[in-house]
Amino acid sequence: MKASDSKFIPLITIVSVLVPIVVVILMLLPGQQVFGDLSILPFFHASLNGLTAICLITGFILILNKKKTAHKFFMVTALSLSSIFLVSYVLYHYNVGHVSFPGVGMVKTVYLSILASHIVLATAILPLALFTVYRGLTDQLSKHRKIAKWTLPIWLYVAITGVVIYVMLEQAQRAV
Repeated sequence: MKASDSKFIPLITIVSVLVPIVVVILMLLPGQQVFGDLSILPFFHASLNGLTAICLITGFILILNKKKTAHKFFMVTALSLSSIFLVSYVLYHYNVGHVSFPGVGMVKTVYLSILASHIVLATAILPLALFTVYRGLTDQLSKHRKIAKWTLPIWLYVAITGVVIYVMLEQAQRAV
């Protein structure tokens, strides 16, 4: 165990527990309407998720080609984009509150299924991504590889379904 583990493992654990709690609390509150018009943010969030997916795929291809420095850049960029997303997402929902899906029937069932899996895995990806990036940056490569084989597909799923959820919600809102 590295000396830095005694600082960063508890920090990652605390962040991984507190962030989902804060998000749930904010989702349960009615919108506070303190930031004005944030209607552009759902598109911004989908864009961040799409860029995150591109960074993850690019980083994976780079490490397969033994381009370690470029791999690190793209993975840290993916983490940075996801962090920006998280902060913006929390601010958006603090401002507008819960957003309901207006569709009905099978499309609503599909949407809610995707949303449920997205939420569960988004909660799981927070500690996975933090530990994976931490292990990579501290050159704990065997631990990094072990966790990365789980982190990548889950993180990719969360990023891609984030875009899918946005598109489905936008289409359903336009149809109403």
